[in-house]
Amino acid sequence: MLSSALAVGAHAEPGGCLKYGAIGAVGGHLADHHGVLGATAGCVTGMYKRHEYRKEARMKAHLYDQEHPGAKGTYEQKATAYDVEHSTVPGAMTPFATPKPAQPPAAAPAPAEHL
Repeated sequence: MLSSALAVGAHAEPGGCLKYGAIGAVGGHLADHHGVLGATAGCVTGMYKRHEYRKEARMKAHLYDQEHPGAKGTYEQKATAYDVEHSTVPGAMTPFATPKPAQPPAAAPAPAEHL
């Protein structure tokens, strides 16, 4: 029961400084023992990714507020509702690209008959 309560409160954000920093440290260590430099670069990258994710979520929440005046909830909840209504995914403001149906090949023109 406790795990289901924790699952409801969790939301999917991209990894921040710790996750990207750890990956950068490993990468830096493998690249000629520059673990600290890799961790620093990874941390900066993680903070930037999370900033962009939250900025987009705020924009989606603003769009949701325009469509549904007086809606209650956090910007994360409104961004999720916007994603559901508009068939978008976190990290993309545009709807899913639906593949166009395949068109049958054009028929070859009939050869001219000689009379």
